Amino acid sequence: MSTSSSGSGPTVATTCSPRCGPARRCSPHSRRSGSRSGGSRGLAESRRRVSDGSTRSFPAGPVLSDLVVPLLERCTFPTRGAPLACAVSGGADSLALLVLAVAAGCDVTAYHVDHALRPGSASEAEVVAVAARRLRARFVSMRVACPPGPNLEARARKARFAALPPDVATGHTVDDQAETVLVNLLRGAGVDGLAGMRSGHRHPILALRRSETVALVSRLGFEVVSDPSNEDPAYQRNRLRHELLPLAAEIARRDVGPVIARQAELLADDADLIEQLAFEIDPTDARALAAAPVALARRAVRRWLRSFSDDGHPPDAAAVERVLAVARGSATACEISGGHRVRRSQGRLVRSWHG
Repeated sequence: MSTSSSGSGPTVATTCSPRCGPARRCSPHSRRSGSRSGGSRGLAESRRRVSDGSTRSFPAGPVLSDLVVPLLERCTFPTRGAPLACAVSGGADSLALLVLAVAAGCDVTAYHVDHALRPGSASEAEVVAVAARRLRARFVSMRVACPPGPNLEARARKARFAALPPDVATGHTVDDQAETVLVNLLRGAGVDGLAGMRSGHRHPILALRRSETVALVSRLGFEVVSDPSNEDPAYQRNRLRHELLPLAAEIARRDVGPVIARQAELLADDADLIEQLAFEIDPTDARALAAAPVALARRAVRRWLRSFSDDGHPPDAAAVERVLAVARGSATACEISGGHRVRRSQGRLVRSWHG
């Protein structure tokens, strides 16, 4: 089944495939409830029917336990039977997410987004479709057009997550966490950015290494999509992955990925406490901001700025300090990202946009 929609956001065309049985209607953000079919209890079945009409053996018993159980013990999937939407690009991390979600007993739907930005992208959707059928997970394919503008990577990401369910699980790992923390550090994002991604149902495999996801899908015989843009040094994250992190490991004489990820966990705990306290402060009350402890004032302002951020990223530390200067009266107004401006008026901070 195919559907398409358009509006103020990106254009989306959707194709849905049920797990088994007769065709059913399915929407991109649906989360089906009800019991599983008798033949789809996680990965316990030893044989699966795939799209080319052949049958392939799927490891069961001791082999399955050896591969999956040690990994699942470090994952944060919801309880067995809970519906779970998984973003699956076809790379090793997202395929491992799909495998482990099914193994955890979740009621899984695999979502694949095709931006049609490179030749052969349609075949990547078929790779995910085959994997989903093999695992008896539902499959939703969406073709999403990126809006025009600069920074293609950011625009594609924004369009992708606008199309996906809001609580979609992603296959981010320890390695992604380390890269994210470094990206945010270079942006000057403050404690929130350095806390990285939070573990939980949206990031259920965040404690795993990229090497483990690659090994898992390789041993299970899944075809893996290779994205050439992951090697392009034009992207900052790629240079961090291929240049900075290896250099840091050489200097520290240890694998620094887990070290950075662990620091993110510790900072996340601290950030949660400060966030609770900062919620008591009205970020538009200039007098309250000026009188509050600076750590709480910064967090209140950061939360306010993020609420109207164009890309959803934490605001940089310099922008937060400029707003605090306005609150304290040492500046009359300041510019922040996205064409926004903050000024003080009758003891309140007022935001305006001037394009």
